[in-house]
This record gives sequence, C-alpha cells and structure tokens, in this order.
Amino acid sequence: MTIEPIDFNTLEQEAQQAGLTLPIEQTGVWATFQADIPGRTPAGSYRISSDGQPVAFISMIDMATHGYHYLRSMHGPAWITKPEQAEERQVVDALASYFRRHDGQAAFLRIDTWYDDGVVPVLSTVPYDQTVVIDVTGGDEAILSRMKRRGRRDVRKSLRECPAEVADETSQAIADFSEYYDVMVETGRRDGFTPAPITDYSDMIQALGADHCRVFAARIDNRVVAWSIVTVNGAHAVRYYAGMRNDVMRMHVTDKLLYSECCILGGQGITEYDLMGIGSDFAPSLRGLNEFKTKFTEEITPVAAGHDVPIKKGFYTLLTLVKSVRDKLRAAKKTKKTGETGKTSQNSKTGKGSTTDKAGN
Repeated sequence: MTIEPIDFNTLEQEAQQAGLTLPIEQTGVWATFQADIPGRTPAGSYRISSDGQPVAFISMIDMATHGYHYLRSMHGPAWITKPEQAEERQVVDALASYFRRHDGQAAFLRIDTWYDDGVVPVLSTVPYDQTVVIDVTGGDEAILSRMKRRGRRDVRKSLRECPAEVADETSQAIADFSEYYDVMVETGRRDGFTPAPITDYSDMIQALGADHCRVFAARIDNRVVAWSIVTVNGAHAVRYYAGMRNDVMRMHVTDKLLYSECCILGGQGITEYDLMGIGSDFAPSLRGLNEFKTKFTEEITPVAAGHDVPIKKGFYTLLTLVKSVRDKLRAAKKTKKTGETGKTSQNSKTGKGSTTDKAGN
C-alpha cells in the first residue's frame, strides 16, 4: 500500500471519478472549517493506492488536547469499495508507518475501520458501527411508504395533529443562531449534558455555508420549538445536531420535523439522509436512540467504527493507564454518591432528609 499526499481538489476530483461520494469530513470545506477551531489543524489529505490504483482517500486533522497530539480522520479512510479484512489491515499498517515517519507529534491515529485488526478501542468519545440511512427519493409518499409501520403511524399522526410549521431556516440561523441555541440549552438540561458554546454551532453553519449545511426548524406561534443542523455533500445528508423544547415533547414535533426534512432534502436532490448512529453490541450506550431513529426505515446500515492506532506505543499505554485510573475513581465517586443519597433518602422518612429533597427537585 502507498500513502501519497495530494491536495483537496485532486482528492475530491478523483473520488468523484471513482463514483465515491465523500463524507463531508473528508473534504476541503470541512478542513477549512476545522482550521478555525482552537487546537485543530488540518494535517493533509492523501491517496491510498494498491499496485498504483487508488483504493481509498483520507484526510487528517491534528488534534491538540491535554498536552499531546493525535491525528483524527472522521469517516476516513473513505473506501472506493468496502475492503476485505486483510486489505484494511495493510492500509492501517501503511498509515501507521507513514505518520510515524512524517509526523513527530502524533501519539496515535483515530480512524474509522470495518474490522478490529491492528487497531484498539478509542480512548474517548463514543463511536458507533450502525446507523439509519433514509432513502429520500421518489417524493413525499414514497418516503413515507418505506418507513416501518410505527414510523408511518407516528408521522401521519404528526401531520394531522401537530400545529408546528417546518421550514428550511438556514439563512436565518446563519444570521443569528441565538434563538436556536436556547432550545439546545433546554435540551441539555433535560437530557443531562452541557451543550457546546453557541459559537461551535454558529461557526459551523457559517463556515460550511448553505451549500453544505442546512438548518431546519419547527415553529409554533412563531416560536422555535425544535430544530436540526444537517450537513450535505453531494447527494448525501447527515443529521448532525438536533434539539427540542420540553413543552412539545408529546406533540410529535420531532416526527413532523424529521419527515419534513426528508421531503425537503429529497426535493433538493438529496438521495440519502443519515441519522448518524444508533446503539448496538459495539455501542450499547447509544441504544436509547434506537426506538426513535429505527422507525424511519426498515433497514439498519453498518458503518466503519472509530478505532485508535497507536503511533507512540509507550505513551499510548500510559494514556490508557491514566484513563483506567480516572474511570475507576469516577465510578467509585458515583457509587459513594449513590450510597449517600440512599442513606439520606431513608433519613428523610424521619424528617432528616431535607438535603435529599433539594437534590430531588
């Protein structure tokens, strides 16, 4: 296998000639967007060849974090055809050898692979190996007809009963994302996560532009109650982020929003709409996503999953040990907190549990 640096124009042209729609994360517009994020630096794009013929393409982002660097390729390598295990292992080894020689900083590579040969589980993040890809061709009724029975039922119910109006609001969101961000803050409070700063979202849609990023929103009485950010490259779209207000959770707003997105995207020439990851044995923590996402299609789509390829093996072993210690300390702290909460809850029955009552609220 040969790894050869090429510019993004060449990479995108050769991929198109090979009939390959690149994931947006493997394109020049994505690298330009990443370059404006502190701690991230585009680290080149490359042709991967076997016997002089391209088999895949890959672009890298240098990620600086916690005092070390690693090279990340989201949805890369992008293969012209799905590889056999032996072929992928050759590419993994070739990439490791190339960057060991040409990059003095990277502790490891994080790439997406179909197999687990020559790679290890990621140190951080939650990769997935299955997703839902909706066929959005053929018009509104055709899109609906390909859903599971419960998907069709919920969408029809939303179209009958949900008062929300859905539209492509990309231009409004590019001008001012604050109204949409308020919804994400509310979503985070409900679901137990802290949203990224507003600039992470606004910078993304501004950098990618309307050609590669869309914002869809559902409004009731002119108030944004749900929205999504969708990336687009070629005829492929991906639902990157989404948020919804608490007071509309039982109104089937998300069903109406997602179905409307499918119809609008299909009308814009998109053929595939990827809902970006569901749970599986590989990613059990994501199973909570399955009930909603899987009703929109009869098929589950396997994808290459994120794995690490150690470059500085001794240092990577150290990082693994540090993570193990942190995970144990975090688990012990959680267990202790749970135990204390249980004791306080018992005390509350005798009038001594005011702190637990406060926490419970």
